[in-house]
Amino acid sequence: MRGKSVLLVIGGGIAAYKALELIRRLAERGVKTRAILTSAGAQFVTPLSVAALTGNRVFSDLFSLTDESEMGHIELSRAADLVVVAPATADLMGKLAAGLANDLASTALIATDKPILMAPAMNVRMWQSPPVRRNLETLKSDGVLFVGPGDGEMACGEFGPGRMAEPLEIIAAIEAALTNHGGPLNGLKALVTAGPTQEPLDPIRFLANRSSGKQGYAIAGALAAAGADVALVSGPVEIAPPPHVNLIKVGTARQMLRACEAQLPADIAVMSAAVADWRPESPASGKIKKDDGRAVPEIRLVENPDILATLAKSSNRPRLLIGFAAETDHVRAHASAKRARKGADWILANDVSADGEGRSVMGGDRNQIHLITVETEESWPEMSKADAARRLVQHIVRHFQETQT
Repeated sequence: MRGKSVLLVIGGGIAAYKALELIRRLAERGVKTRAILTSAGAQFVTPLSVAALTGNRVFSDLFSLTDESEMGHIELSRAADLVVVAPATADLMGKLAAGLANDLASTALIATDKPILMAPAMNVRMWQSPPVRRNLETLKSDGVLFVGPGDGEMACGEFGPGRMAEPLEIIAAIEAALTNHGGPLNGLKALVTAGPTQEPLDPIRFLANRSSGKQGYAIAGALAAAGADVALVSGPVEIAPPPHVNLIKVGTARQMLRACEAQLPADIAVMSAAVADWRPESPASGKIKKDDGRAVPEIRLVENPDILATLAKSSNRPRLLIGFAAETDHVRAHASAKRARKGADWILANDVSADGEGRSVMGGDRNQIHLITVETEESWPEMSKADAARRLVQHIVRHFQETQT
């Protein structure tokens, strides 16, 4: 880690005293530290003690004209190799998850283009509360890294999860984030497709589906967090890409196929996009008009290329090829047949039939998946799409570990 630099955000909490030890341990390893001390953090450690250990002035005021002339909050947030938040309070986690920026710390976290590592510290009841759990899931799906918290007795007298990780634990997580040695998929290239495709009927209309892209984006983020070099080929969606992912935007199925083929060879391919099976044979060059007395226009459809089957037959076939099967009936049986027919190694099946109120899982935040391989079938309980993505990546990691032994 020698020669690297860290921006340390010190939140308000009794665990802030550990930040001083963390700075000292980083200095021993040749890591330079700049610090942002929140107003709450300054109630527990002094700016003087932080400055003495970092050897740099401490930043705290978003609107300091001196700071802005010497090092503005944008430059401060991007000058380091890694941003570490320790302690990461419920307030700081909530601000970043919601995109709020009303002080220097929250503004720097939103403005940074570098990885963020958080070391949470709070009362056990706060850590287990629904708002904090929601914010945790949001931050993880955005690619924020976490270390801890651990279990133990707290300053408030309660016992349970919420204790900030010890400085040496945080050092290990920092080293993993800076060097990627901790990424089990380090050195592997992954290709992920996500979202719908849009097949034009005329210049203003198209055939598409309800796919939001959330599951594919979560998978791409989880693969990147595990150290993979990720290319995300995405149809039109309304969500931001995960950090450290190469986003390639496409519109139609044919464009998606060309983009996928351009990313080969790849070690891992996860085809989660909901690709349109058909497209209009001859899209109209102008708007199709509805005129009184005219017959309903006839639209002839032709089959789109099968991206999963095409990659399975490619001379650059990915080492692990994973497909998705969105089914409305006989989910596992249809998915198993699809896996064999298209030549995928694994297939993830989910039920997208509408519920009693006509709503489909497509576009939602939760999923229930059946993982089907050549040898096994495994049904997962319903969970968030972020959790499903991490669970899939755990299986991928295990697969490559087993094939290398």
